[in-house]
Amino acid sequence: MKEELLTSLKNPRVQAFRSLKERKGRLQHSAFWVEGDKMVSEALASGFPVEALVVREDRETPEGLPEHLPVYRVPDRVFAALSDTRTPQGIAAAVSMRPRAPEGNRLIVLDGVQDPGNVGTILRTADAAGLDGAILGPDCADVFSPKTLRATMGSVFRMRLLFPPDLAACLREKRDAGFAILSSQLDGEPFYGRKNVGEKWALVIGNEGNGVSPRVQAEATHRLRLPMRGGAESLNAAIAAGIMMYDLTREA
Repeated sequence: MKEELLTSLKNPRVQAFRSLKERKGRLQHSAFWVEGDKMVSEALASGFPVEALVVREDRETPEGLPEHLPVYRVPDRVFAALSDTRTPQGIAAAVSMRPRAPEGNRLIVLDGVQDPGNVGTILRTADAAGLDGAILGPDCADVFSPKTLRATMGSVFRMRLLFPPDLAACLREKRDAGFAILSSQLDGEPFYGRKNVGEKWALVIGNEGNGVSPRVQAEATHRLRLPMRGGAESLNAAIAAGIMMYDLTREA
């Protein structure tokens, strides 16, 4: 496999790779940046097309790579400029954005969840719990930002994702298709006493400070809250999502 050496930070390809660390660059190139052995391995094994592999000069190139995959070797100072981590592992990849729309009956929906760690953790938990996909409203943290990607621990490559411009309209279509729309909110009915949810459901997790938006609440078939038996008024969004997802799937 032919490798190309890139030594200058002014090289157009290096500049393009660096731009993927920012949302504007990701949208411009329709690609995102992943780092480290695990994330690169997950990307290569996924259905997302890997556009390029970048390897630091002191590392061996992984074996078994696709023949068509461009590989770029860079010195340490260039890799450091490309990296978003404190202790880079010396391997990264540019991956084409090609989200796959969810297909299935158990969905997690994020309505304005803005903390990248929460978004990534919820996607990771949804993957672990066996959900069929995620729907993310336009006000959520960027799924493809470095911090969110790290929090997913590779689950972003296994979860089917949908990014509707109008989340309420999307949920209305799901409701009309027979889905129960479960809005998690502090003034809802007891979660563990829920009735008539059925096998097709979409669990909505709202913004960390404001909760589920009024337009999305209006599409809900169920408004549910977790019990707060102690002094805390609420739970972290990712924790609440995890509890509810696992309970909703426990009989599957």
